[in-house]
Amino acid sequence: MKKFLIFLFTIGWLPTQLAFGQTESSNWYSDLQAMDPGQLTLLIILGIVLLVIILLLVLMVYLMTFMVAVFRNENPELANEPSWWEKFKERFVTGKMDTVGGKEEKAKMMADHSYDGITELDNFMPPWLQWVFILTIIYGVGYFTYYSVLGLGLTGVEEYQEELRVEAIAAEARMANLTASIDETNVTVDDSESGLAVGKSIFEANCAACHAADGGGGVGPNLTDQYWIHGGSINDVFSVVKYGVVSKGMVPWEDQLSPQEMQQVSSYILSLVGTTPASPKDPQGELYTPTQEEVVTDSTSVVAAL
Repeated sequence: MKKFLIFLFTIGWLPTQLAFGQTESSNWYSDLQAMDPGQLTLLIILGIVLLVIILLLVLMVYLMTFMVAVFRNENPELANEPSWWEKFKERFVTGKMDTVGGKEEKAKMMADHSYDGITELDNFMPPWLQWVFILTIIYGVGYFTYYSVLGLGLTGVEEYQEELRVEAIAAEARMANLTASIDETNVTVDDSESGLAVGKSIFEANCAACHAADGGGGVGPNLTDQYWIHGGSINDVFSVVKYGVVSKGMVPWEDQLSPQEMQQVSSYILSLVGTTPASPKDPQGELYTPTQEEVVTDSTSVVAAL
């Protein structure tokens, strides 16, 4: 009966642990909610079938135990024979144990290994440890052959380099998704050296014809003063670059520049504010006063640059 209870405990404990592990790795409740009625029905049917199989196994073990007990009662010779579990344990787990104080145990006593009246016995290695030792040797030989002789497996350095390569690809994909999502509502000033350099090259190639290479203005307005026709924040400048001002001859650049490139050129345009162009055009538009948030951001950028 004790073994039967242990078996029941094992049957109940394993699914619990598996369910707990599944809960940590993924939100199983959300997965259930995402299933359609057909999938849920199939899952319930599979659960019922699994439960029936487990119950049948439990019933079979119980019937086998009951039959063994009946045979032992009917045949006195079987009552003294060890059970299959005891035979299994003796052969593969503990080995044959000597009788305490018997002749076999006394023969194993090591007289020179006696400490405080406790004598050490020269016992054999238990079968389970022998199997572990043999399997360890087999695994070690296979490991050495696979990695060192055949060279099929990756070394620690090669695995590390492969992980770096995979992460670099993932980081590039994340950056591509991030830059692709830049628009006039979430754009920020990119005042990095590389960003401003790219923005300058874009400005000189596409904007200098109308605004002059130094931003002093020509056909287009002066970009170095504090006056702006359509607003002087990074969001306003980005919006003008993206959608253009068709009525005044400025074309939209959203089809020719990526969101990141429009951010970079807009950031470069704002970096021209306060500079001294060679032939500045008269101010146009209204005086733009940066908001408190923009002032704090600019101050932080200056401190970081220093």
